[in-house]
Amino acid sequence: MTGPAPPLAPTPEVARALARGAPVVALESTIITHGMPWPENAETARAVEAEVRAEGAVPATIAVMDGAIRVGLAPDALDRLAQTGDAMKLSRADLAACLVTGRTGATTVAATMICAHLAGIGVFATGGIGGVHRGAESSFDISADLRELARSPVTVVAAGAKAILDLPKTLEVLETLGVPVIAVGQSAFPAFWSRDSGLAAPLRIDDPAEIAAAHLMRARLGLAGGQLVANPIPAEAEIPAGVIGPAIEAALAEAARAGIAAKQVTPFLLGRVLDLTEGRSLAANIALVRANARLAAKISRELATQRQDAPL
Repeated sequence: MTGPAPPLAPTPEVARALARGAPVVALESTIITHGMPWPENAETARAVEAEVRAEGAVPATIAVMDGAIRVGLAPDALDRLAQTGDAMKLSRADLAACLVTGRTGATTVAATMICAHLAGIGVFATGGIGGVHRGAESSFDISADLRELARSPVTVVAAGAKAILDLPKTLEVLETLGVPVIAVGQSAFPAFWSRDSGLAAPLRIDDPAEIAAAHLMRARLGLAGGQLVANPIPAEAEIPAGVIGPAIEAALAEAARAGIAAKQVTPFLLGRVLDLTEGRSLAANIALVRANARLAAKISRELATQRQDAPL
């Protein structure tokens, strides 16, 4: 017996694209509400959507507003979200509560994956995923993004995991959970602001068509979960590890002294790194998100073509 349908509210453009099997790319919304101030946040969101369109796909920025999961945001809705100062930062644990209480919520990687899958979207572009925080052996601070990658069948394009994290442990957890980690254009796992973390990526596939084919093959094999596509930041926007590393270490030390914990850790660390790099980290962040949107659109386009040629 099936229950009521989830409260999805796609824009007419997204609904038409999904109905005809056209390529659609999901985009998260915490970068809008928790990543930067107004109006730069709205301008960046529109620039990322424009990158998706330029590659022949339809962008679907996801957020919770007015008791519904918005799949795609009309210009007025995007501006309203960008100016919401008390938006909830949503993951799997609080998505339902936000919907029933009528709050406005921005979706993290985990929540965006859930909503994208509900809407029938197979590809999602973000900046970097969450992961295992440094000191997690004591704090147990591990992002829900990792387990969601093992649950929701969505291909996530990111510049690796955020460099503020414990990257070796993050890769270990992804391996344990059976999540494919696919580097593009290089064999090294990227480290968000830097192209090379010093760690090898478990897999490498450079062709978007093959990444799309792997997505479909996982479904044919009955394998749960999605794929993490690790797309290195463009070389011209990179902040080398030797430059960004001291800023990260300083931010981590400040967070420890201040007792910052739980959902406040990542925003605090990113904010301090922004200050310590005098804005350079934000420019790099925008560049990598735009690059990820372009690659995600290419994968989505291939996925749509392959589904039409050989439907499951």
